Amino acid sequence: MAAAATILAPEGPGAVTLRAEGEWLVGSAAELDRRLGQLSLPQGREVTVDLAGVARLDSTGAWLLLRTEHELALRGNQVRLANLQPRFLPLLDQLRSRGVVEPLPHPIPPHHTFIGFVARIGQITLTLLSRLYDILGFTGLVTVTALNTFRRPRRFRLTATLVQMEVVGLDAMPIVGLLSFLIGVVMAYQGADQLKRFGAEIYTVNLVGIAVLRELGVLLSAIIIAGRSGSAFTAQIGTMQVNEEIDALRTLGLDPIEVLVLPRLFGLALTLPLIVFYADLMGLLGGALMSWIVLDISITSFITQLKSAITEGTLWVGVVKAPFFASIIALIGCYEGLNVTRSAESVGRLTTQSVVESIFFVIVTDAAFSIVFSVLKV
Repeated sequence: MAAAATILAPEGPGAVTLRAEGEWLVGSAAELDRRLGQLSLPQGREVTVDLAGVARLDSTGAWLLLRTEHELALRGNQVRLANLQPRFLPLLDQLRSRGVVEPLPHPIPPHHTFIGFVARIGQITLTLLSRLYDILGFTGLVTVTALNTFRRPRRFRLTATLVQMEVVGLDAMPIVGLLSFLIGVVMAYQGADQLKRFGAEIYTVNLVGIAVLRELGVLLSAIIIAGRSGSAFTAQIGTMQVNEEIDALRTLGLDPIEVLVLPRLFGLALTLPLIVFYADLMGLLGGALMSWIVLDISITSFITQLKSAITEGTLWVGVVKAPFFASIIALIGCYEGLNVTRSAESVGRLTTQSVVESIFFVIVTDAAFSIVFSVLKV
């Protein structure tokens, strides 16, 4: 164990000698720091630090010596480091030249000031507007490419589109169905719990039917597809970008938008309405079973009450949103995938970003639909 600096003896009436011994290394830095902090020296007197007994010294021990020298000098003491072995001099000189003895003030990040806060908000706003502009530009590019494909139908990749319909639609049915069923159960249970207080348990059917068909079915399906398929679009295209497969397509004269984006866009746009219809049925089934268990409303009574609560338009209000939500998810997923740089970190970051952006724009679009339907009294 290294020995810390200790007061040896005063040298005359105006001098004090400190002797440092042992190994001044990082392993004993805590004990050395504690002992140095316990030193009580008179101010204004000359202090000599005798380093003849220092056997080993690393950067931490050298920093402790220089810090002690600096603190004593601030108190008005004249400090002298004596008898230091020549092999330790370069280390002390290097630390002294770098100015690491005096503690640096903790910097205040710019956004912690009022001006920095306002500037940060402005920077974020400009970044979001720029990103929205880029997404709109990408949407226009995809639209033009789709119109050109319709003029030449033989360029449309039917097989790739059918594969995407299977991946994003058929393979997603178990998770969409399960979650929609559970949402129906939760809506029926919570609604029944509240409506019992007013003796209006039968209107639980109205609550479940309207909520699932108009909003929850399509919104839940879109969010699940955004997390499941939108992220997959970004990861797949992003990995191709990392492996330079996108560049290879361009070299072969193939348009990545036509080859990669359009099959995913059409596949999801054609499949999501069917997924929403399936989610609506599963949500109503969950609500019907919970109403039967909790409220003793038979399936026949549930269907009868449901017919009086909803119209044909109630179903189509939800289904008509699906192609728009699907287009948003596919476009953002493919856009972020094409923006991936040649690193795995970029793939992960933009995959996460695509999911967040897709869900955000889906909810904003759903809010816009709600306002429009309210104005049109649909």
